[in-house]
Amino acid sequence: MQSSSIEQQNQQQQLTCLNLPLAVYREVAAHLRQVEGVNASLILRSTNHNPAEKFDYYQSQVAALQINYAKNIEENAQQKVTAILDYYGQRYHPWEKYNI
Repeated sequence: MQSSSIEQQNQQQQLTCLNLPLAVYREVAAHLRQVEGVNASLILRSTNHNPAEKFDYYQSQVAALQINYAKNIEENAQQKVTAILDYYGQRYHPWEKYNI
C-alpha cells in the first residue's frame, strides 16, 4: 500500500492571530509539533519599545507562528494542521499571513 503525500520543499508558513495571548500561541505550537513532519516555533515581537506609548495588555509578545513542513508531508498530516489552525482560528480570531 502506497501512502499519498504532498510534495513540499521544506515549505514554511508564517501566521499571526490578532490579540492571541502568548500562552495560546505556545499551545498551538505544541499541538502542531505533535503532527509528524511538522515543526512550529514562535516569532517574537521586536523588543524596541517607545516609553511614550501606553502599554497595551491585549498585544501579544508573539508576532507570529512559524510552521515548517517536512519535504514529503503526508496528506493526513496536512489535514491535521489545517484542523488545528481552524479550531484556534474559530475560537479566537482568523489566522492571517505574517509579513516580516
